[in-house]
Amino acid sequence: MDSISLIGMVSIIMAGLTIAIGSLGPAFGEARAVAQALSAIAQQPDEATTITRTLFVGLAMIESTAIYCFVVTMILIFANPFWDYVTNTAGG
Repeated sequence: MDSISLIGMVSIIMAGLTIAIGSLGPAFGEARAVAQALSAIAQQPDEATTITRTLFVGLAMIESTAIYCFVVTMILIFANPFWDYVTNTAGG
């Protein structure tokens, strides 16, 4: 197996792991945040607007982690810098 095939194989495996773990973590985090927010609203209904606003800001921050993992996965699959290095070294 040459180095180009090895880099391709490892990149695809790591992209799969990145998107799998990178989507599970935020999913569990968002579920916990929503559960806690609903509990807080049930205890203090007067503060529902403040809790909801804070919840949406927190959910956006949690979701950004999943988006970053998606971006890293796309880079590993379509714009892999290791692939370019090996092909340039082998060609030159």
